[in-house]
Amino acid sequence: MMKTLIIPIFMLGITLGSCAQTKQKPASTQASETVQIMKNGNFSIATFGSGCFWCTEAIFQQLKGVESVVSGYSGGNVKNPSYREVCNGNTGHAEAIQVVYDPTVISYEQLLQVFFTTHDPTTLNRQGADVGTQYRSVIFYHDDAQRTVAEKVKKDFAPTIWEGTIVTEIVPYSEFYKAEEYHQNYFNDNSEQGYCRIVINPKVAKFRKQYADWLKE
Repeated sequence: MMKTLIIPIFMLGITLGSCAQTKQKPASTQASETVQIMKNGNFSIATFGSGCFWCTEAIFQQLKGVESVVSGYSGGNVKNPSYREVCNGNTGHAEAIQVVYDPTVISYEQLLQVFFTTHDPTTLNRQGADVGTQYRSVIFYHDDAQRTVAEKVKKDFAPTIWEGTIVTEIVPYSEFYKAEEYHQNYFNDNSEQGYCRIVINPKVAKFRKQYADWLKE
């Protein structure tokens, strides 16, 4: 439970549908855009899972220093999983985002602070109405430096804003598969959809208020 005022907004998703309730598209392919961006500039990469990627993508896109955000699947044991397969909970993947960012503008530690602030890291395999291992709280570190920072932020920062045990996993990065195209930029392209209006929009508004100085102009 968060230590500040809680609005049980996620519970509204029970009647409006959850992230998983949408029509399916063909299988995903591994993200290549991220690799190309990395080659073209002095950027770093971060990979997180914190529930429905429609929500997390909408938040991280707005941060200064973030070059791109891709929604996809990570941490599983099946190559190129489809959304349907991931939602069935049989592939081991988490819904995740891959963030390409400029570390001279925003640090990995700052990204992690946003990560812990904008989802509930005390609920195991669940975010609001979205339930399953694919919605687990997880940080996929790309090197030892990221692992050290992730452990520090989980230990020192997260407990200052959340009560209860922090269940966020910190595990090595292996593969990331880009989700189907209709998942990309979902909130911006579907702002009038019920889930976006009732669940994502209030969450984004709260984030924008908390991190106003970190937002893109």
